[in-house]
This record gives sequence, C-alpha cells and structure tokens, in this order.
Amino acid sequence: MSKTYPTPAPFGLSRRNLLQAGSIVLLLGRQHIAQGASIVAVRIWPAPDYSRVTLESDIPLTAKPVFVSSPPRLAVDVEGLDLNPALKELVAKVRPDDPNIASIRVGQFAPGVVRLVIDLKQEARPQVFTLQPIAPYKHRLVLDLYPAKAVDPLEALISERLRDASSVGSTGAIAAAPTPHSGLITTPPPAVIAAAPQADPLGDLIAQRNQRVPAPSPAPVAAAPAVIAQAPAPAPRPAPAPAPAPRPAPNIATSQSTDRIIIVVLDPGHGGEDPGATGPSGLREKDVVLKVAHLLRERINNSRIGGSPMRAVMTRDADFFVPLATRVEKARRVQADLFISIHADAFTTPAARGASVFALSERGASSTAARWLANKENQADLVGGLNVGGMQDRHVQRMLLDMSTTAQIKDSLKLGTSLLGEIGGMAKLHKARVEQAGFAVLKAPDIPSVLVETAFISNPEEEAKLASAAYRDQLADALMRGIRNYFAHNPPLARSRSV
Repeated sequence: MSKTYPTPAPFGLSRRNLLQAGSIVLLLGRQHIAQGASIVAVRIWPAPDYSRVTLESDIPLTAKPVFVSSPPRLAVDVEGLDLNPALKELVAKVRPDDPNIASIRVGQFAPGVVRLVIDLKQEARPQVFTLQPIAPYKHRLVLDLYPAKAVDPLEALISERLRDASSVGSTGAIAAAPTPHSGLITTPPPAVIAAAPQADPLGDLIAQRNQRVPAPSPAPVAAAPAVIAQAPAPAPRPAPAPAPAPRPAPNIATSQSTDRIIIVVLDPGHGGEDPGATGPSGLREKDVVLKVAHLLRERINNSRIGGSPMRAVMTRDADFFVPLATRVEKARRVQADLFISIHADAFTTPAARGASVFALSERGASSTAARWLANKENQADLVGGLNVGGMQDRHVQRMLLDMSTTAQIKDSLKLGTSLLGEIGGMAKLHKARVEQAGFAVLKAPDIPSVLVETAFISNPEEEAKLASAAYRDQLADALMRGIRNYFAHNPPLARSRSV
C-alpha cells in the first residue's frame, strides 16, 4: 500500500512562508499605489494669446479646478500626487513678462492631493484637460489660461499702424494733407490720425476707436504744427510744413496714393509643446522658423507694393503652441492677402536635402512624399496639445476648412512658384516645382496659402545653414523677393476691410 506525502513547497518554502511573502508583495503594491504619480517635467508657455501650464507624469493625473474671479485665480487640486521638487519648480518658472500669470503657489493640500493656485493678472477663461502619451511626451495635464477678452489680431494691427503714424508725425516727416479723401474719418482726429495715410483701409476702425475716446481740444493740439494741417486757428502755420518736405517727398506722394494695406500672415510652424523636427546637433524646428519669420516680418513692414504699405501679422511671435485651425482663423480675421507657413522638416535619413514649397490639393497629394509630409504636419495638434472637448465650434471650423476653392489653389500655386524661383537662386531645391497635398493649415478658402519647407533640418549640412544668421537673412530676402514678384503679376484686390 503506497503512502501519500504532501507536495513540498517550491524552493524549500513552507506554506506559511509563501503566505508571508504574498502579504509582503501586497503591502509593497499598496505602498507603490499610495506613492501615486511621478512628475516627469513641468513647463510654462507664456503668450498674449494664452498662457499654458503643463504637468507631465508617468501615469494619468486627475484634476479638480475651481476658478475664482476676484481676485482672479485658478485653484487646481491634483489627485494621486505628492509634493516634490519638480512641482516646486513651477514657482520659479513664472516669468515677470507673462501677460496672464502673476504667480503660482504649490502645496500639499491633503494626503495624495497637491493644490496649485495660479494668481492671474486679468480675468481669464481657464481650460483644464489631459493628453495621452504621444511622440516624446508621457501623460500631460494641461492648464490653458485664455484672457477673458480674447486678443484681436486686427486690433493689434491697428495699434501698430497708430504707433507708426505717431512716430512719423513726431519727426515731422509727413504733413497731413488738408484735402478730404474718401470720407473715412468724419470727426476731427487726434494728431497721430492726421499723420496717417488718408485712404488707410483701417481708417473706419480707427475712427470708431477715436469716437469712443474724447478728442483733444484744439488749443493743445495746435502745439504740433508740423503734423496737423487741419487746425483752423493758426492760419499762417502751413508755411513751415514744406520745410521738411524735400527730404521725404517721394514717400509723401506714395502715402497719399494709398488705397489699402497689404497684409501678409506669417505662420512659424509648431511652437510651445510641439518642438517640430530636431536636427542632429539639437537645433529645433520651432526655434529656427520663428527667427526666419521675424526677419521676413521686418522686410514686409518696411515695404510697399504699388504705393500701398505692407504689414506682416504673425500667428505666433514667441514660443507657444497655436492649433492649426486657429492659425487659419487668424489669417481670415485680418482678411489677409497671403498666408505663408514656414517650416524646416526632417526625414528618416540624413541624406534628404533641399527646400520645397507646397500648396493645397483638392484631389490628393502630388507625390507620396507630399502626402507623408502633410500627414505629419497635420498631427501638430496632437503633439502640441489641443483641447478637443473645449472646441464647441469644431464642426463649424471643419466645415470652414473644407471650403477650399479652385481659385484659391490656383493663386497659391502662382505664389508658390514665385517663392520657389527665388529660393532656388540661393539654396538647393528638393523639388523644382510646387507640390500639393492636404495641409490643414493651408485651407483658408479665400487666401492664397503656401507652406515653405526651408530645408531638411535632419541633414547636418542644412542644419548648419539654418543655424547661421547670414543664411537666414538670405532666406528672408529670397522670400521677400518672391512676395514682390507675385504681386507684380497679381496685384492685390482693391477691397475694403471690415470686422
């Protein structure tokens, strides 16, 4: 008769030892859970459009925001988190010139709960949302702080024009002509308005602003005889006006013939949470294209086309993220004449090189590479961090982006050909003709729009060129010549602008 023996525990452990080991594992697991998430990085992106605070962690974070209007501040309780040095860094990351955030306070509100209190400089519309891991990022908790009064790009454009008129008037370079022209300004304007071109297409908006602000009395205004020609009191005053005229005479003539402002929207790609492509030595696309855009903006603002002044409007003029649809919306808001998106792409191998220009396509991409690039650029919202849940009008925006017309694409191809010809004179081209693909950022239905790939930042030689200030100057000069050539054959429409 055989005997049955108990099966020995593996590795010489008794049942009691196994139970004890299991208890230890459970305790360790509970301790790990109690520790919660680990903060990988914290970032703050200040901008006039909005300021963004990002907490990046290894696991998803849960937040409960509460906004207090007086004084304006946002309190956010982040659960599953303990106060650590990374979170304390937020306090020091707030910049004095941040237009929205005054300061940030961080503290352990309760076990496993950290409270952030963001003191604001003005009323805000906060948005709090999370993003799934993508590209180089893990889980992100995003706090977007939009001003209660959104920044109006047309308002900013008017302010620039007023500053320009004021600076010109203070030097006495341009005297206001007494003859009426187009009747845009119906009330006696301040000195700076009198110095502005009389047929300024933004004149009606400027007049509206002046009607809301009491105009200065004639007595103090008469103290600037070189600028004001409308003041009736000092009748003999017109005599000094011709004195400075011989020096800027050609400019005066062109200013009087102005019938509109030519607006070019410059769109530096990526920004903020979205660095774009990165070169072998670490040069980031978002940084180099912003520098090129700044250089081109200077050239545009100092240029005229057929006597009409030009003005550049940038979708971003600092390091912050702008959603693709918002870039298009900004261009349409100012009724832009042209839209130029500036990039510096990368490829899977460093051998790819050369500049390219792309326009929109109604039917499909003109090449496999163009399709690949469009798909890559259209993912910017995913990397940069778009609050999809907060886009109440996303269906309207989608409909807007799908309204592209054949005429817009035809004009975009003309613009692209002009730019490509000038770039080819100072740099190697990747393709000798304008390519086409479904870039979301080019889908403004009434604005000729192109995307310029200045070079392949993944190519060591071209990365070195993009890092050179001299090369960026040459590139900005080529783009400016391309814009001029386009308008030489396609004069801007004489249309009035309205908001």
